[in-house]
Amino acid sequence: MTRLTGPHSHPPIHPVVDPRTQPHSVVEGTAGVDATALAAELKKCIRGEVRFDEGSRALYATDGSNYRQVPIGIVIPRDADDAIETMRLCRQFGAPILSRGGGTSLCGQCCNVAVILDFSKYMDRIVELDVDNRRARVQPGVVLDTLRDAAEEHHLTFAPDPSTHTHCTLGGMIGNNSCGVHSVMGGKTDANVEALDVLLYDGARLQLGGEANAEEIEHVIQTGGRKGEIYGKLRALRDKYADEIRRRFPQIPRRVSGYALDYLLPEKGFDVAKALVGTEATCVMVLEATLRLVPSPPARSLLVLGYPSVFEAADHVVEVLAAGPVGLEGIDEQLVQDMIRSHIHPRDVQVLPDGRGWLLVEFGGQTKLESDAQASKLMAILKPLPNTPTMKLFDDPAMEKTIWRVREAGLGATAHVPGAQVTWEGWEDSAVPPENLGKYLREFRKLLNKYRYQGCLYGHFGQGCVHTRIDFDLVTKEGVATFRSFLEDASDLVVSLGGSLSGEHGDGQSKAEMLPRMYGDDIVRAFEEFKTIWDPAWKMNPGKVVRPYRIDENLRLGIDYDPPVMETHFQWPDDQFSWSQTNLRCVGIGECRKHEEGTMCPSYRVTREEMHSTRGRARLLWEMLHGNPLKKGWRNDTVHEALDLCLAC
Repeated sequence: MTRLTGPHSHPPIHPVVDPRTQPHSVVEGTAGVDATALAAELKKCIRGEVRFDEGSRALYATDGSNYRQVPIGIVIPRDADDAIETMRLCRQFGAPILSRGGGTSLCGQCCNVAVILDFSKYMDRIVELDVDNRRARVQPGVVLDTLRDAAEEHHLTFAPDPSTHTHCTLGGMIGNNSCGVHSVMGGKTDANVEALDVLLYDGARLQLGGEANAEEIEHVIQTGGRKGEIYGKLRALRDKYADEIRRRFPQIPRRVSGYALDYLLPEKGFDVAKALVGTEATCVMVLEATLRLVPSPPARSLLVLGYPSVFEAADHVVEVLAAGPVGLEGIDEQLVQDMIRSHIHPRDVQVLPDGRGWLLVEFGGQTKLESDAQASKLMAILKPLPNTPTMKLFDDPAMEKTIWRVREAGLGATAHVPGAQVTWEGWEDSAVPPENLGKYLREFRKLLNKYRYQGCLYGHFGQGCVHTRIDFDLVTKEGVATFRSFLEDASDLVVSLGGSLSGEHGDGQSKAEMLPRMYGDDIVRAFEEFKTIWDPAWKMNPGKVVRPYRIDENLRLGIDYDPPVMETHFQWPDDQFSWSQTNLRCVGIGECRKHEEGTMCPSYRVTREEMHSTRGRARLLWEMLHGNPLKKGWRNDTVHEALDLCLAC
């Protein structure tokens, strides 16, 4: 074992407030909270940083999504005691709470009119790495690659690895139930969470984890206290909705939408910790997590298969899965062309075999000979078949890494393509049973054509999860209405094929309103009851997942978007000669926040301050044009401070 160290029914404490019914001035202000007094008390009572200034509030007003809500203030806790004290004071002042990690979420779950706790600066320790039992205890701000690098020294890994692995935090992954390429090998985050140390809005701190049989559940209930009360209510909830949960929950690898109520079923072991994974900070605050580690094959081989189109590639996913890969991704021709037009890996994509749709198939073994043999076996199976794909086995680790960088660059490569409309999130991670993937992609492309939208198709094809960004019009009344209509049709399509609205990024605000189409009213009611059990005051990240804001409100742009025209020295020809358009180039995924690999933001690496990341600077410049809460334009001190350490790399 290696230890690593580094730095009975409670009435609502405050009335349940449905954010959808609040006046605009309250929602966009401070939710009726005396923010000045709260900030003063926080500064007296915690060791961490308290930032209620306009610059900090502007920095945290959005995430990687289409949504924007100015927070009440920011707290950067140094330890669990700070988080507990912050929760106590927010409860005293009636302030909502939002836990945040890397702020990379794509569905709006990381922005809210709330006090945001950013765990990524200080609460970033691996508390314990237990190699013998293949588990790790971590604080919520630990970056995924920090854990993976430590585990790899013992040939172990944390299986879920989204493309943001260099900078996303494990707390955020638990909040979103993150997945990634190697979920094929080890499952989603929920499958890899063994225990959680959580804090409730009412101040209760609970240790949760592991399966529980009927006798163990009854023992917890009879023991009493807040945990006993919660277990009793969860058991009653399960018994009330069990049949409907079994009927309405898709049995697919990538069901991320909604709450994981299926983990309360007897056949799933009544695992309360796992049921909290993916609740997007709407139920509890995670202070520490115990995670499962899995063996990491030391040798990898990458086989790329080329098909006439992405649709044919999707048709063959099931037969390729039968070969036992540790990763299976898909990309289409449009993604490759967008990379070339955007000058992102233009030479690297040329090494792909002939085709217009590709499967990236990774095998793992104890030796390179073993992983290559698995790839060669699949090639031998595919070769005599009709419509054999083109095939290319990469033996050079550097080239394999290059191909994976091509795949991971998908979001950034498709957002701002020269000569094309800007693309946005909104329907970027739907999932279906892998056997239905080909049909889904064909029908989805027809739907895009019907609405005259464009979007690349790529993603985690081995688990039926599709990524795309679409050129929605989010600045005109007609465009926003069409955006909404499209999401309704897309939701109905994915549900008709047994799928999930979200297969990776969660619901937040961008999909939550569509959950009744997927689950029906009874299960959505069960979601509301589940949240109420944990958060009877409804103060944890309100308006997300359940009783959600509409998908067409709180838009970062929206029909009132009208940035001032600025005279500039540079012309910005790739951005319609508009500096305000250039300010939209940051898609918010936080690549500039990575700590180790590559050459990105040295000033951020030293200070670990959001304002010194490229994302932070881009967001402050956007907020400067917006003028609320950031005032004084170019004379704003926060903007000056952010740009002062910019090295113009």
